[in-house]
Amino acid sequence: MKRAFYSDSITNFLKSSEEEIIGKLTLGNQFSLEQTQREAWLVEVEILKRVLSSYNGSIYFEYSIPRMGQRIDVVVLIGSVIFVLEFKIGEKEYTSYAIDQVMDYALDLKNFHESSHDQFIAPILIATKAKTFYSIVALTLQNDKLLLPINCNGDSLNDVIENVLHFCEGNEIDRTQWERGRYRPTPTIIEAAIALYNNHSVDDISRSDASAINLSQTSDAISKIIQYSNENSRKSICFVTGVPGSGKTLVGLHVATTHFDKSNDLYSVFLSGNGPLVAILREALARDKVKREKEKGNKIKKHVAMSGVKMFIQNVHNFRDECLVDITSPPIEHVALFDEAQRAWNLEQTASFMSRKKKTPNFKYSEPEFLISCLNRHPDWAVVVCLVGGGQEINIGEAGISEWIKSLERSFKDWDIYVSSRLSDSEYSAEEMLERLKSRSNVEYNDALHLAVSMRSFRAEHVSLLVKQLLDLNADEARNTLEKIKSNYPIIITRDLSKAKQWLKQQARGSERYGIIVSSQAERLKPQSIFVKSPVNPIHWFLDGKDDTRSSYYLEDVATEFDVQGLELDWVCVTWDADFRYAKNGWQHWSFRGNRWQKINKLERQIYLKNAYRVLLTRARQGMVIVVPQGNDEDHTRPPKFYDSTFNYLKEIGFEEI
Repeated sequence: MKRAFYSDSITNFLKSSEEEIIGKLTLGNQFSLEQTQREAWLVEVEILKRVLSSYNGSIYFEYSIPRMGQRIDVVVLIGSVIFVLEFKIGEKEYTSYAIDQVMDYALDLKNFHESSHDQFIAPILIATKAKTFYSIVALTLQNDKLLLPINCNGDSLNDVIENVLHFCEGNEIDRTQWERGRYRPTPTIIEAAIALYNNHSVDDISRSDASAINLSQTSDAISKIIQYSNENSRKSICFVTGVPGSGKTLVGLHVATTHFDKSNDLYSVFLSGNGPLVAILREALARDKVKREKEKGNKIKKHVAMSGVKMFIQNVHNFRDECLVDITSPPIEHVALFDEAQRAWNLEQTASFMSRKKKTPNFKYSEPEFLISCLNRHPDWAVVVCLVGGGQEINIGEAGISEWIKSLERSFKDWDIYVSSRLSDSEYSAEEMLERLKSRSNVEYNDALHLAVSMRSFRAEHVSLLVKQLLDLNADEARNTLEKIKSNYPIIITRDLSKAKQWLKQQARGSERYGIIVSSQAERLKPQSIFVKSPVNPIHWFLDGKDDTRSSYYLEDVATEFDVQGLELDWVCVTWDADFRYAKNGWQHWSFRGNRWQKINKLERQIYLKNAYRVLLTRARQGMVIVVPQGNDEDHTRPPKFYDSTFNYLKEIGFEEI
């Protein structure tokens, strides 16, 4: 794949006229070319012709970073160094936003471009009208050959390059080999949604290495089911499984964006009952739309951008309510993709809600049964895709996947069923119901419908396995898994929240996001200044910048499992309260009521609490710190014994202590 609008050797670049270079840039540009962009290119070319006159190497203009939906202004290979150049034409200041931007580009190459992993990378911000400012050339704390961002203007760029080359000694980068390197990105779900909404392929923004089943393979399997159902007038339901962070939501978004044309029979909708996820994705897409239009010289109000986004990503409850308005007409969509389908409500929860909130007494359907019935109204064909996470039910009334199968058995015997071959695994709690399907002829099992590798933790694929072993009290297995991943994915433990905050800030580079997350039952963290009952605004927490006190960066507001499920951060602090305590004979489950802890005896609620910690411990992409407070002998609600056993268990597994 050609990633740059223009690429050549520095020698040929210096020989070419400005008109030739701008012409090639224009031809490589697939978008409308604004006059301001052409003028910016001219300034960049003029500066680089002067600065690079004594160097050999390669140069790339507008180098694609599809994971971020953006392009690096210029990449230059000289000697042993990859220079990442971000130009701010006419800018007089080195803004923190621009510094993070160029660092993010450098991090993207370091983390996801195969032939850049082991090279020196120098992120340089060039504010052309700023005063000369000499940054120190130094490596980041991680010591992985990525330099701290360097600020300069057009006049001092030559000195900066010279200093970097003097600092970074090594073998010259082979241009051909570097260009052949595969780009294997692992985007956040927010980055992925933005990229897909802007017509990037799932292949552009996902890994395709041998250790992972390619997301496109699962997407293709679903697309074939949709196509077959359409062509043969069949009604089908498809169960896609995957470990936490494996890309189930990404698959759903990809299918939805592929079939986002209302005039097409294959028109699809992405549905989720996860309110924070829906709100965050909608807000991110709307903000991005406004930003992109502004860059093109167009003005668009955010509410206008939001109106289109709302058709693409819908709250499953709004979809349900719309189908209740007219109980006979089918929805406009023939394909509905339900994210986190295991969290759909059972009959009791649905009937209670409909009676209390919708003034609809005697409602006789569970949420899965009613949702299938809505698509069943189509006279010809329909497809329901259930994206299923194991051990992710965290709220009262969440039915698990077995309710979907019960509904099919009760009311939709003519529907074709396509099942992930891993749906029988214990964490999906569907073994008994799957037995009932064996008598049906229209059931097909498909390995491609399971995503086995976590894409969230790109530094260590088996974090979800480690968390499962930890929660299942398989200490020996957890110890072995930790040994395999800890060199790439740091997990540390501490009794001191201030040390944890300091560690997070030291680890994060560029705009890598970090934050504190806790169980929704963690009510005795108030002495740590953590008020779990103070509601966080997930939009501000996940999307706003380092200067906003409501953002995760400020480490003041904390998010719970309900806020973060389906989402992720780069670096996470999990603060562990006494609601979930380690004991030799199994986990103890507690809820704080009034002025004391009360034991949770109901099995269903115990499972929800364990799953809450499963969610919390699988949110980090690059590493995490776990804080288990010391407790206090003078506080009967926080004696040290409530916390020590959990900390000692984690220490026994082998987590490093700070």
